[in-house]
Amino acid sequence: MADTNYDLIVLGSGPGGYVAAIRAAQLGLKTAIVERENLGGICLNWGCIPTKALLRSAEIYHYMQHAGDYGLIAQQISADIDAVVKRSRGVAKQLSQGVAFLMKKHKITVHMGEGKLTAPGKLEVKGEKGTETLSAKNIIVATGARARDLPFAPADGKRIWTYRHALVPPEMPKKLLVIGSGAIGIEFASFYSDMGADVTVVEMLDRVVPVEDADVSAFLEKSLKKQGMTIFTGAGVEELKATATGVTAKIKTKDGKTESAEFSHAIVAIGIVPNTENIGLEALGVKTTKGHIDTDAMCRTNVPGIWAIGDVTAPPWLAHKAMHESVISVEAIAGGHPHAMDPRNIPGCTYCRPQIASVGLTEAKAKELGYEVKVGTFPFIGNGKAIALGESEGFTKTVFDAKTGELLGAHMIGAEVTELIQGYTIGKTAELVEDDFIGTVFPHPTLSETMHEGVLAAFGRPLHI
Repeated sequence: MADTNYDLIVLGSGPGGYVAAIRAAQLGLKTAIVERENLGGICLNWGCIPTKALLRSAEIYHYMQHAGDYGLIAQQISADIDAVVKRSRGVAKQLSQGVAFLMKKHKITVHMGEGKLTAPGKLEVKGEKGTETLSAKNIIVATGARARDLPFAPADGKRIWTYRHALVPPEMPKKLLVIGSGAIGIEFASFYSDMGADVTVVEMLDRVVPVEDADVSAFLEKSLKKQGMTIFTGAGVEELKATATGVTAKIKTKDGKTESAEFSHAIVAIGIVPNTENIGLEALGVKTTKGHIDTDAMCRTNVPGIWAIGDVTAPPWLAHKAMHESVISVEAIAGGHPHAMDPRNIPGCTYCRPQIASVGLTEAKAKELGYEVKVGTFPFIGNGKAIALGESEGFTKTVFDAKTGELLGAHMIGAEVTELIQGYTIGKTAELVEDDFIGTVFPHPTLSETMHEGVLAAFGRPLHI
């Protein structure tokens, strides 16, 4: 009989879970991971990674259609949605296999099956081998979350989709309704629009990508409309009915009027539901808020020996937050003294076209918190590399504390900003002030120069505008 006693058991193998297991193994802990579906979790298999593969195909298709802008000729261009999806699934498979390799490399035992906490330090796994009981002094819950359904129109995978169906579409939508304009909704809206669908986005709040700075939301909405999308903000879908040939929606618009519209398909992207049911939390008395597990700064729950990380806990629900929490929790378990995570230093990235990236406070939030601010904005049209790339749409905006020079927030929209934001994130984490950013030499010609100029602009000294 295999030994089922461990120093640490991780329930869930998404970005939080598998990284926790690796860090634990590095620190000499005998570690097991329990997974009911695919190693790598939603992120690698059905989320962050395959969506980026789809968006890359859409981006290249967009460039091919605009080859003339670059002095090139490309004729009779077409897209094969099945081949695009096949490539995306191949990328996901490669990464999932990579996680399996990492588990072997670090001698982490993988138990495939449904895991449930049965007592402090005990976890039952129902899998192919029947039922096993594992034990460990510490257990990390990293069970993640799933898409939230519309209560009156659950996803059927044929006409009404969640992100999961949208990744492997049964056919290419002709007229697509996207409900919700957070990162997931807007990325799929961008993908399907670039692939040739007629896209309508409905957002309940007063602007698209509502967690972003208001200037970024306004710029994105203008850009998406220019691309041909229909955008309703301050609006709601009151009824959604699937038929044999499409979807009928009743949309209540900002002015209170209700209009009916026909679509071929609908994607529901209205948030997530934490996977906290049926894993034994109630019996152990683990505290939750709206289903999400409550934790302290080190990711401990209220029950000794039970820890929780990632989407199953408080927002922001981002893979990189889960990974960072995994390292904090494991180092605390191993007796270390890791730094707690400051949510204001967690960047957010949205891979629509144009891309969006941000870190820290929006201008409105900084003012609401009582800061006296200095704000600078620099447009991509003033950047040589952006013009050379043919990507001059966008801007960089910085928000500084006028009294101390602390960077409070940075907000970017434009080409490759999801790669650029890390410069500001490092600066924020290292607690740099405006002189540090101003005194840094930025390479030329690069898009990163917009970051330098964005800081200079906040202090009334931009050089290229």
